[in-house]
Amino acid sequence: MFTDEDADGLLLPHNDTLVIYLNVLNFKIKRVLVDLRRSVNIVQWRVLDQVKLTGRFVPTTKLLAGFNLASMTTRGDILLLTDSKGITKMAFFEVVDGDMGYNIILGRPWLYEMKDVPLTYHQLLKFPTPEGINQVRGDQPAARDMNAISVSQSKEKEPAT
Repeated sequence: MFTDEDADGLLLPHNDTLVIYLNVLNFKIKRVLVDLRRSVNIVQWRVLDQVKLTGRFVPTTKLLAGFNLASMTTRGDILLLTDSKGITKMAFFEVVDGDMGYNIILGRPWLYEMKDVPLTYHQLLKFPTPEGINQVRGDQPAARDMNAISVSQSKEKEPAT
């Protein structure tokens, strides 16, 4: 259950995406997008390279299509141990090479495995644990930074008039 107090400390009104931190194999990964629209979990190749995990992925090629019919080809698959507030789960990720802005995108497979309930208005993920309900607060400033980067990049691509 979400309450008005869950929104305390947020800059309101907002339409920010839900961006969190996530521990992956004991590395704290920033700029992790929680996206219910995604049917896969995605990790950037450069993230694996930075944490020296490129040798653990299985090379495969798949075509991922976005809502605007743009597509991205994967480099492979990898199984990673994720930790969110003490709840650890193995998660399957598609590895992509290219700039998507976020380091990781958590789609429905991870959310369902964690039994997460995401709510962008409250900038929270809530999920059950043996001790009760736990929560992860979104990083609203990071979400706003990512939105500002996205808007500025799209303006740069507009044709001059």
